[in-house]
Amino acid sequence: MMDKRLQILFSGLTLQNPVIPASGTYGYGLEFAELYDINCLGALSIKGTTVEPRHGNLTPRIAECEAGLLNSVGLQNPGVEEVKKTILPQLRQVYHQPIIANISGFSIDDYVYLTEAMSEEEQVEIIEVNISCPNVHNGGMSFGVDPLSAATITKAVKAVATKPVFVKLSPNVTDIVAIAKACEEAGADGLCLINTLLGMRIDIARRSAVLNNRYGGMSGPQIFPLALRMVNQVANATSLPIIGCGGVSSAKDVIEMMMAGAHAVEIGSANLIDPFVCKKIIEELPELMDRLKIENLTDIIGIIK
Repeated sequence: MMDKRLQILFSGLTLQNPVIPASGTYGYGLEFAELYDINCLGALSIKGTTVEPRHGNLTPRIAECEAGLLNSVGLQNPGVEEVKKTILPQLRQVYHQPIIANISGFSIDDYVYLTEAMSEEEQVEIIEVNISCPNVHNGGMSFGVDPLSAATITKAVKAVATKPVFVKLSPNVTDIVAIAKACEEAGADGLCLINTLLGMRIDIARRSAVLNNRYGGMSGPQIFPLALRMVNQVANATSLPIIGCGGVSSAKDVIEMMMAGAHAVEIGSANLIDPFVCKKIIEELPELMDRLKIENLTDIIGIIK
């Protein structure tokens, strides 16, 4: 029986706890379901889905860092039709909590198509719009680095969505608050932040970049303080519910994220280090709450102003 003190309410949803595996680090949940009962999760953000199947970038596409990793996987996925036809029905057999559908597009039409497709899925509760993708009609610049582009995507998907839309923000910007406000004004139901930071590693013996794609998204505990700062800034500047992510790997990190302003928390690369980390965090939260004299998790959301 899940401790009701962990329960979270936002966007008309009730999550039994705030712990959500982040998109891209948990696949579609099926492999993890072989390890433990994934119904203990608050929700599950499935692997980023595009319109067409993608094989991803050439290897090597993972590079280690002191306290995390770089990835340049390149949105490898089977495409939205296969996800709807095969993967989501398989997931429904083993998972009965809310599903967050993470979508990635390379044009406005892509995002609209994906939003309509995922809105049709009964168990999809939230559509998480990744705006860190390159806009192919605008020289490859990410949709998420410009308030106008971010607002344009948000308006377009909200016009066709029948589920709450959470926009996932890139930290690779000068002013993430300006992007967040633009999404709020355009009608977003919530925000998710942060995505990975752009980084690089060099093989000094071979005198070449470690990643085939040269640059990749940096994640892991090394980015947690920066993610925490951005979540706090956005929480204090907007009125939208926030899913906080970036370097979270413990129950203590979850509490920090929620105090900074997050309603729920995504766990990313920590899943690749310890596949049981989400389960462990959920189990450890009640004891930590007792030690900190926290009656309910909702009481601490955004207490750092």
